[in-house]
Amino acid sequence: MAGSRALNRTAAAALGVAAAAWLAGCGGMSGASSGAGASSPSLTSRFGELFGGKSQEASATSAPSTQAMENSSDLTCPSVAIRFGASTLAVGRPGQPASGNDLRYQGTITRTARDCNLQNGQVTARIGVQGRVIVGPAGAPPTVDLPLRVAVVQEGSASGDKVIVTKAFRTSVAIPPDAQSVEFSVVAEDVTYPAPTAAANDKYVFYVGFDPAGLKPETPARRKRR
Repeated sequence: MAGSRALNRTAAAALGVAAAAWLAGCGGMSGASSGAGASSPSLTSRFGELFGGKSQEASATSAPSTQAMENSSDLTCPSVAIRFGASTLAVGRPGQPASGNDLRYQGTITRTARDCNLQNGQVTARIGVQGRVIVGPAGAPPTVDLPLRVAVVQEGSASGDKVIVTKAFRTSVAIPPDAQSVEFSVVAEDVTYPAPTAAANDKYVFYVGFDPAGLKPETPARRKRR
């Protein structure tokens, strides 16, 4: 990711509009790409192998950095921003608010990364997310499910922020006994969309965030027959 280019950022209210448009187009978790939880060093290193030291600290606004798009002399790979209000995922006991002593665990996004390839008028991107799962007072289950979503958004179009494509992905993170927190990483593969014009390129942003609507319902423990 060489050089820097300031991208037009909207205020929090505008981000809220983009978030609403994103959620309106979510449609559940269908079409989710495969992800890999990084509760082991090998999976964490995979994130590093894909993106090296080019990841960026998670932010509610996209970083003003650009990366040349592979096989393109005119376009750059969009920056990554955390969707407004979606940088954390808090899960509580069934039927209880996810706070205080009822908090089971909380997921937090800490770093992001991306790369892009242009072929035959289509951009194929890989978007990486790193984060941490913190165990709450109520205790986390042995494995937690983290649903995430990525959206390619064109900001500032004539009709407002426009969602070009949205895609769900998830990862499962193993929580060892007595662990207080566990790191994870996941890569959304094959996020594909039509290449923008050179004039519109700087208005494109990758938004990522947790998608609570994609959480699997917790299965009640079976009672033993007497």
